[in-house]
Amino acid sequence: MINVLLVDDHELVRTGIKRILDDVRGFKVIGEAKTGEEAVQFCRKNSPNIVLMDMNMPGMGGLEATKKICRYCPDVKIIVLTVNCEDPFPSKVMQIGAHGFLTKGAGSDEMVNAIRSVHAGQRYIAPEIAQQIALAQVTGRTDENPFQSLSERELQIMLMLTKGEKAQNIAERLNLSSKTVNSYRYRMFEKLKISGDVELTHLAIRHKMIDIDVSH
Repeated sequence: MINVLLVDDHELVRTGIKRILDDVRGFKVIGEAKTGEEAVQFCRKNSPNIVLMDMNMPGMGGLEATKKICRYCPDVKIIVLTVNCEDPFPSKVMQIGAHGFLTKGAGSDEMVNAIRSVHAGQRYIAPEIAQQIALAQVTGRTDENPFQSLSERELQIMLMLTKGEKAQNIAERLNLSSKTVNSYRYRMFEKLKISGDVELTHLAIRHKMIDIDVSH
């Protein structure tokens, strides 16, 4: 039996995926989480085989949750399932320990195959994402997306800022000081050649780093 944890802040998304997996023999959804914090806590107590992890959520977000689960629960395998399909997200999440990367546009058969592959010890990256990463490596073209220049921590803080989180809240979520968060923030602004959070959000939307959430 492959035990799965679903992590997404949208209940409709979790419900839809659960219905798909409940119909597959040998799969069992043993839990759901709507924040990264809940996901980490669940994994430390229950050790699912597979975690389907969204990136852009309230709280610490998917990047930090993936990092913590990989550190604390090395036997748990994470497949990122997100709309954040533009590199550098795929590269970053695989570097920090994720075993798979799918976009939310994936079909149910692909999702099931990805879970089976990762559970069997393989890595799985959606073909279109793998091609995108390969082309970037072959051509050396990283200048098309300005977010390529950001570090893992800066990407993490970028996601939280575009969700409307304040520096103090981000500091608490990531166990950093507010001064450190602001340092990352201004360094990010310099790299992206912008001057504020509104510009950051517009730039992130333009480069498909975040989706426009109309559900809240």
